[in-house]
Amino acid sequence: MTQVFLADLIVGARAGLLVSFPTDTVPALAALPSKAELIFAAKQRSQDKPLILMGASAEDLWPYVQGSDACGNPFGEREFKIWQEITDKYWPGGLTLVLPASNLVPKVMNPTDPTTIGIRVPDSAIARSILSQTGPLATTSANVSGQPPLQTMVEIEQQFPEILTLIPTEFQREVGAGGVPSTVAKWTGMNWQILRQGAIELNL
Repeated sequence: MTQVFLADLIVGARAGLLVSFPTDTVPALAALPSKAELIFAAKQRSQDKPLILMGASAEDLWPYVQGSDACGNPFGEREFKIWQEITDKYWPGGLTLVLPASNLVPKVMNPTDPTTIGIRVPDSAIARSILSQTGPLATTSANVSGQPPLQTMVEIEQQFPEILTLIPTEFQREVGAGGVPSTVAKWTGMNWQILRQGAIELNL
């Protein structure tokens, strides 16, 4: 039995175990960023499909990205203001931003292109509660790669019996997830490129 209470799931995640929890889009499969290889193995996921770094707040995620302004500012003040305008409008919510990665991001998060990282703050109280106590986690949808995202903790437990999931009473009070993956937008250095149109309609 891998269904656990919220506190036990948080302890497990912090100890480096694979966990799954509801979000505002589809349920997440998650692990510490340094343990991201566990997600690739469990999902049978190709190394060229990067994971998303999910956090409880934008402030928790900004250290993992860096700007590239030509003016010499190492963080990229101009770019940061552009990014922040988007996050102020759409976070928490179903929008993943792919930005230049700082050296805090383990290469295993995005093995084929470690220079970028997707970041997101979910519009889910239980997800943010977990993330506020674990710190940002490497995440992706809970499913075997190439198959549709699993929608319930029961389905996830059946397909991934070794992963810690929440007992149903721990999240029944929350409004159900939308079931649609997040929209993914990548910063090109000049503007935004929509990689996947999902839960949020973006017209950039």
